[in-house]
Amino acid sequence: MTIAASGRLPHHTVEGAATAPPLLLGPSLGTSTALWDGVAPTLRTSHRIVRWDLPGHGGSPADLIGPGATVAELAALVLSLADSLGIDRFAYAGVSLGGAVGLHLAARHPERVAGLAVICSSAHFGGAEPWRERAAVVRREGLAGLAESAPRRWFTPGFTVPALVAAHRAADPGAYAACCDALASYDMRDALASIEAPTLVVAGREDPATPPAHAREIADAVPGAALLELAGASHLAPAERPDAVAAALRSHFACGAPESGTAVRRAVLGDAHVDRAQANTTAFTARFQDFISRYAWGEIWTDPTLARRERSMITMTALVARGHLVELAPHIRAARRIGLTPEEIGAVLLQTAVYCGVPAANAAFAVAQGVLAEEEGP
Repeated sequence: MTIAASGRLPHHTVEGAATAPPLLLGPSLGTSTALWDGVAPTLRTSHRIVRWDLPGHGGSPADLIGPGATVAELAALVLSLADSLGIDRFAYAGVSLGGAVGLHLAARHPERVAGLAVICSSAHFGGAEPWRERAAVVRREGLAGLAESAPRRWFTPGFTVPALVAAHRAADPGAYAACCDALASYDMRDALASIEAPTLVVAGREDPATPPAHAREIADAVPGAALLELAGASHLAPAERPDAVAAALRSHFACGAPESGTAVRRAVLGDAHVDRAQANTTAFTARFQDFISRYAWGEIWTDPTLARRERSMITMTALVARGHLVELAPHIRAARRIGLTPEEIGAVLLQTAVYCGVPAANAAFAVAQGVLAEEEGP
């Protein structure tokens, strides 16, 4: 859904489950939230995605910043946005200027940043003078000339994204120039070593604006940072190589996931059930047990898009529909462990009578009654 800018907040969009871990996505100068169109669908299956527009870009008001603006001011806008959404701690990924904002947040507000990805960005952008000159040109002549040459700076030859080029043309010149002022005064090199958030640095190998050497400088200075160079990508890698960027971000931000598939399997089915399964594992069934732990529990049950209660209800319904009564019993126990009441379990099974058939539901009620009786004791 799109949430209109309110008060002094940037325009932003929010996607994904409200209970999923938040991931904020920052834009490059001259672009909009459309920069992430090819990446967000993958990331929103595991995260609550918040995309935001720079002042005067996309749907954001132009007067959020003025002449002499700083990256610190842009970072403050991001924190205000997060506060307005009830987000205390978040992962962050940003491109170019958006990446600079991420570095500032991780260094100056470490308590807010759980993980960081810096894409086609830099700890400094080539000195103040070129940006001051660009700001003066834009204030004097507007954005037509820069928008004309943007595809050559943003993409490899023969590639373009019309929506992003249009966003560049539509940006407010005054706000764009203020963002140039922010880049002119920005230099995070002395602060990189203080960043504690797990950091991924991504470079486009054919990026003329922030060449791979800039990414290596960040990765070398931030403790434990990982570096990825993408072939066939220029400055706007999320637009040009969306699948590669999405895979890298999903893998990076999943590293901080609190539970593995095996841990979730134990939490849902119980230690006794998992211990029995592992004790009965043979050379013949080992690959299947590994598959279950990695795929069913490591990919599906760890996905925060649905709560475990919801997944439990869906699983019970599917098992009834297919007549897998042997599997139903441990999942009835799992439902109780997750927190479903006998009444809620009964309601799920009653609904299966309508959609899966009365005989199937009758057999399922018999299994459930036996399990619940065992749990209640004598």
